[in-house]
Amino acid sequence: MSKLTVAILCGGTSPEHEVSMNSARNIYKAIDKAKYDVVVIGVSRSGQWLHLPEDEFMQLTSIESGNVGFPLMLLPGEERVIQYRPVHSPQSTVGSQQFPKIDVVFPIIHGPFGEDGTLQGLLALLGLPFVGPNTLGASVGMDKDFTKRLLRDAGILVAPWVMLRNHETPDYEAIAEQLGYPMFVKPANMGSSVGVSKAETIVQLKEAIDLAFKFDTKVLVEQGLKGREIETAVLGNIEDLRVSGVGEIVMEKGFYDYESKYLSPDAAKVVIPAENVSTTDVENIRETALRAFQVLGLEGLSRMDVFLLPDGRVFVNEPNTLPGFTNISMYPKLWMEAGMSYPELIDRLLTLAMERHERDGALQRTR
Repeated sequence: MSKLTVAILCGGTSPEHEVSMNSARNIYKAIDKAKYDVVVIGVSRSGQWLHLPEDEFMQLTSIESGNVGFPLMLLPGEERVIQYRPVHSPQSTVGSQQFPKIDVVFPIIHGPFGEDGTLQGLLALLGLPFVGPNTLGASVGMDKDFTKRLLRDAGILVAPWVMLRNHETPDYEAIAEQLGYPMFVKPANMGSSVGVSKAETIVQLKEAIDLAFKFDTKVLVEQGLKGREIETAVLGNIEDLRVSGVGEIVMEKGFYDYESKYLSPDAAKVVIPAENVSTTDVENIRETALRAFQVLGLEGLSRMDVFLLPDGRVFVNEPNTLPGFTNISMYPKLWMEAGMSYPELIDRLLTLAMERHERDGALQRTR
């Protein structure tokens, strides 16, 4: 049986570029090379698509156009929809070679233009199977405002919030009166806690909103909930879903921001399985995560982040439809705790991508 060719798609133009590169290296090292041929496509900070040979890729923490890899072009409708872009240089032989025909894509580009539906729509137009939700699921799951609206309307608990747009002048006093302190301020379409701040005074609220608007034109101000930060993992397509056990993020002080996730990992403790959580609470969390996954139209995978309150109520904080795969990431750790190895998890995700592509491709396209 011939091996399938997997393209790992990483990098991107968002502030989560380095996180994506870290995730991609972990996936590359763990994927079963006896079953898959692997190529790496890096998207530079300026948006250029490049084929990154293994020796270059494993040394990179970021991708800058012009100094690494081989430029690629996309040709929808062609058998080989990704091809080398001819480079007119006496030293270059790439233009005369063929880029491998891709069987399935593992996109691990985080943030805007990676997990917000933009990339998913492009891969769908190219006719390529890909890991993670479709265009709609990715878009809805990325936008925290739309996520909350859909979950609230489905009867799933979410923290009260106010949504702001950058052309509006916020009424800080009214927001504080409505939500109370503390509040969390977030760009609506960003991950890894980029641009997220905690506000406990009117001055901090103004500063937090100004910071969040640097990353998005839409900002959420959320009521701070006093509860435990619990995470669980969902895996599968809509017809066959599995939910892992639960893990917890324990902070000595502050909150789980970008620095504590990636720059100062000792600031947070990841506990798997979460301790002192009753069987009833675990099942409530898992059931809530499953319902949220279905309501948002997700497929493939999602890490579902929730708050468990002292009275047992479960509030969905947000889904992460393309969670990190770094060596400290919760999603793969939860499945390893459930008995699924890292290579097995990657293999399952690739299989789910191809199964969904085949399922959707069987739909009638003519009247």
